[in-house]
Amino acid sequence: MFEKGGYIVYGTTGVCEIEDTTSPNIEGVPGNRLYYVLNPCFKKGNRIFTPVDNEKVVIRAVMTQEEAASLVDEIPHIEELWEKDDKVRELRYKEAIRSCNPREWIQIIKTSYQRQQQRKAAGKKATTVDERYFKAAEEHLYAELSIALGVPKDEVRDYIQKRLGKEQGN
Repeated sequence: MFEKGGYIVYGTTGVCEIEDTTSPNIEGVPGNRLYYVLNPCFKKGNRIFTPVDNEKVVIRAVMTQEEAASLVDEIPHIEELWEKDDKVRELRYKEAIRSCNPREWIQIIKTSYQRQQQRKAAGKKATTVDERYFKAAEEHLYAELSIALGVPKDEVRDYIQKRLGKEQGN
C-alpha cells in the first residue's frame, strides 16, 4: 500500500498525489474496503477515488530520482517499435501507453519522431496516429520525470537534452 502524500502512476491518468486512504461512507461501497483519494498532478480540478486493491488499472510508484536519471541515460540504447503495418503499430502504441512503462513510452517517442523525420524528408506530413501517441507518451514520461527529478515539467525536455549531450560529449 502506498502512503499518504506519496506519488503514484495511476493508469493513463498519469502521476497522482495520494491525498488520503479511506473507507468512504458511500451507499453501495463496502465499508471495509479501502480507497485511495488521488489528485492528478498535471490535471488540476480532478479527484479520483479508487480501491487500494484495484486490479483493473495499473497503479505503481513513481520512479525514484536515481531510477529517473538512469532511465534518461538509457534513452540512446532503447530500441524503437518498428512495425510496418499501420494498424499493428497503432495497437502497439496503445498497449505501450496502457502499460505505464516509461521505457515503452520512450519507444513510442523515438519511433514517432523517426517516422515524422522520414515522412518530412519525403515531403509528407506526420500521421495523426504518430502525432497523437507521441504527445501522449511525452506527456506521461515528462510528468513522471518531473516529479521524480524535481524538475518543472516544461523543463524536462531540456534536462534530457543536457544530460544526454553531456554524456555523449556534445
